[in-house]
Amino acid sequence: MASKGLQDLKQQVEGTAQEAGEYSARPRAQAGAAAWTPMDQLAKTTQETIDKTASQASDTFSGIGKKFGLLK
Repeated sequence: MASKGLQDLKQQVEGTAQEAGEYSARPRAQAGAAAWTPMDQLAKTTQETIDKTASQASDTFSGIGKKFGLLK
């Protein structure tokens, strides 16, 4: 049950990240690449943080599930 909730959370995070990427691509066509370099770095750092947090949450839920015999 916990892994299903985690999977749903992961899908929501990935969907949100994808939407953010799509929105940031629109104005990029109208501006120079140099103006978007800081935004690219911010997006990259944010995505790495989201991925790390999701991984830690997965590990935590897995550990809890194993501890209480919910997962093998």
